[in-house]
Amino acid sequence: MNADRLPPVAPEVTATLVEGLSPRLRKRLDAAVTKLAARPVHRDGDTTTIEVDDETELRLHAPGGVVAQVEDVTCGCLLAPACVHRAAAVCAAPTADLAPEPAEQPTPEATGPASATDPTPVAVSASATHPASVTDPATAMVPASATHRAPGTDSAPGPGPAPAPGLTPDAAPAPPETATPYQRAAADALWAAGAAVLEAGVDGAGAVAQSALLRAAHTARLRQLPRAAGAALSVVTLLRAARASDPSYRTAELVTALAELLGTARRVATVTGAELAAVRGRVRRPYSPDGSLRLYGLFTEPVVTDSGHGGVRTWVAGADGRLFTVGDVAPGGVGRALGVADRAVRLGDSALTHRELGRAGLAVSGATVSPDGRLGAGKSVKAVTARGAAWTEPPLAALWETPPAEQAARALRSTSRYADPDGTGSDLLFLDVELLGAVREPGGTSLLALSEGGVPVRLTAADDDPALAHRDNLALLAAAPGTRLRIIGRLIPATHPRLTLLACSHPTGEGTIDLGLDRLRRADLPDPAAPAHFAPPQPAGPGAQSPLYLLERRVEQTVPAGRAALGLLGDVTAETRRIRRGGLPTAAGLLTALCASAAQRERDHFGRLLPADTDGFAAYWLAAARYSAAVSESLCSAAWNPTGEVQGVSGGPPAAAARPAV
Repeated sequence: MNADRLPPVAPEVTATLVEGLSPRLRKRLDAAVTKLAARPVHRDGDTTTIEVDDETELRLHAPGGVVAQVEDVTCGCLLAPACVHRAAAVCAAPTADLAPEPAEQPTPEATGPASATDPTPVAVSASATHPASVTDPATAMVPASATHRAPGTDSAPGPGPAPAPGLTPDAAPAPPETATPYQRAAADALWAAGAAVLEAGVDGAGAVAQSALLRAAHTARLRQLPRAAGAALSVVTLLRAARASDPSYRTAELVTALAELLGTARRVATVTGAELAAVRGRVRRPYSPDGSLRLYGLFTEPVVTDSGHGGVRTWVAGADGRLFTVGDVAPGGVGRALGVADRAVRLGDSALTHRELGRAGLAVSGATVSPDGRLGAGKSVKAVTARGAAWTEPPLAALWETPPAEQAARALRSTSRYADPDGTGSDLLFLDVELLGAVREPGGTSLLALSEGGVPVRLTAADDDPALAHRDNLALLAAAPGTRLRIIGRLIPATHPRLTLLACSHPTGEGTIDLGLDRLRRADLPDPAAPAHFAPPQPAGPGAQSPLYLLERRVEQTVPAGRAALGLLGDVTAETRRIRRGGLPTAAGLLTALCASAAQRERDHFGRLLPADTDGFAAYWLAAARYSAAVSESLCSAAWNPTGEVQGVSGGPPAAAARPAV
């Protein structure tokens, strides 16, 4: 049985069914999920049927495409509804996306923060203020004892400071907004569920542990914490992919998702005001009016996701240099991506296709724009075709005038693993380069180019699917060393300058090439008969010899195998000594503390092992994960700087920006 053939299930449904099992059945749940996955599945309208055996059927009813209630899952076995089959089916099915909850209205007596005795949390608008940046990892890296609160122990905020002399009470400045006690309790539950996953590792985080995460995510959604709830669902999705040996699964993605979950849950109780709004997040992407816009097409890229969605995204620039996107992505895979490129853009009255818009222009009135630059397509939006501009003409030419180092720093702020999800900015770089030839790498071959300031840049294919043109175009460009091109690429954070190549000027100098959709021919190259040229080895960048990987691999090692994997390491003095010699004393301290916490197990007076300190270990692991990410991004920024100067991407040196209290 393919999980994609099952309808998505609401998180609270999965959690309720798993929690309703007896302890004996919970032990059998993971085996039941595996066994059920081998059974045939049939779909008829909104009902999906699984043949449990020759005489028993299990049905999932999904009106609207989602199993939203426990009663929508029925089983025909003799033990139903208390059987393990219902819980196994929902654990095997995909988790439904979070749906927006209706805002709860405060009572007349509760117009401020929720009191400790009020059973109904007061709804808080996350869009009331523009969220501040939350990329500083330091506030998420304190030991658990510093801020961890058990659910129900928080009291309501006090009345605030007295008004200054001469001011009436109405004129007194309001204290900064803080999280309600119920939001803190929900965040504590998320922290506990995430720490339990980290303790057990992927192998031990079965359906029961995932159910705890789903229950905590559902509670967080009800308490107006969509960002933390979304992070919990991401962890569950990645855990299932890892346990199913999905080839698209990457341990680094689960590390990022777990660190995002733990860091966001911890920050709920410590931040206030606008920063709290960013930590809460938003259920849906808000679109705000932006008046009239004159847009100039840049390029169109195909979008193919691991979940089976496909489509295109067309990038356009405004007269002031701002970047916007117009997308069309839906279930369908690579076939849909190729077909949608020649469909009309869903924006106003324009008849342009996505391919045409990438080289033409639009005049838009009544425009609406999301914080990440997506153009809305509401009924009030009007758009008509207008003249475009070449990449060498204003206003587009200005995009290539910014130094590469500044562009890379901007892109890093956008692509940071723990960046504010509502943050603005683009991860695209606009460079003038000279092609040097192909470079052999452990994962394949990339194209080496020399950018402004003599910085060597490695260009890779955005997608290796043979149905798309990325890979073939990159191979042809490798056969044209010395060719000068104007390119657009997406930053890949690495210790050396690296981009995925998305578009370039035509080698003949006439027009542009969308490298995922348009196919170059050998006749388009300056020397059609030239074979692929391999460039000589290049000198390593400033971060190539950094010993940071010694800490990073211990952080990643914890996720698949759990805390016990680090507890068995023993002495790590040699590793910490090497890290200190590399100029990273904070990383050395973090590695020592992390391994010591993993190995620490105390005994009672009778010699029995006491429960491990999961909170303390999770806090040290979070500190190490966030610190490693901050230093890696700083090394990436330095690689783009010809002087080799290391600067923190969030405004300070990495050690100062990411030093936890350990």
